[in-house]
Amino acid sequence: MSADWRSDLVDELRSLIVRAEPAVVEEAKWKKASNPDGVPTFSADGLICTVETYQDKVKLTFAKGAALEDPNGLFNASLDAGTRRAIDVREGEALDAEGFVALVREAVALNRS
Repeated sequence: MSADWRSDLVDELRSLIVRAEPAVVEEAKWKKASNPDGVPTFSADGLICTVETYQDKVKLTFAKGAALEDPNGLFNASLDAGTRRAIDVREGEALDAEGFVALVREAVALNRS
């Protein structure tokens, strides 16, 4: 992995989200001194997910994750949260790209229902 594997992963995730929903809107929210670039958020008729970068992982939090089927078992964090669910990806871990695209599509469909 490169020295900045996290930014490479965020770029990959961004392209997968756009592949799942070409009309997605990306915005940076919650800018603060400790995170001047803010948190990338992805929306289509409502919030789909956020992508947060930490020292040891990239966290994808789905706003309505608890309502999604997740047939590929991608959610591995925030499993006790009432509404949200998250996917933590650590250095060297592979993300199921097709399963992730399907999850994003399901989230968009839920926003539009």
